Amino acid sequence: MQIETYRGFVYPWSMDHIGHMNVQFYTGRFDEATWHFFARLGLTPGFLKENRRGMVALDQRTQYKQEVHSGSLLHITTELLEIRRKTVRFLHRMFNSETGQEVATTELVAGFLDTDARKTVEFPRAVLDAAQVLLNAAPEENFMSGNS
Repeated sequence: MQIETYRGFVYPWSMDHIGHMNVQFYTGRFDEATWHFFARLGLTPGFLKENRRGMVALDQRTQYKQEVHSGSLLHITTELLEIRRKTVRFLHRMFNSETGQEVATTELVAGFLDTDARKTVEFPRAVLDAAQVLLNAAPEENFMSGNS
């Protein structure tokens, strides 16, 4: 199941010297989408702070498929691919909202971190349950749903 995790606009300061969006701004948008995705699993900033937990990126692989220019409208959908005891793997797809073209993807693996011990720990049952709902949902039920 894919859920929408980001919507935004590309400003001129996001361009590099050859006139398209610089890689740091793709990464920034994917990062913002990641936090919305984590919140959908129950890993909100408040939960993480209160429980002395965090999320740590372990692997990220990005593919750039189409140039993005100033003035573009973008959105990102996210799909949970796998959740294990201490890690989660997911895929972001970035689209030009006007044309519908997929412009970039990034697949990430993140670990659930005990911020005091500085090591990964097991996800709480509520997070695993929320992930299972995403894994089991029919694609047509939730793609770009307003209920995300």
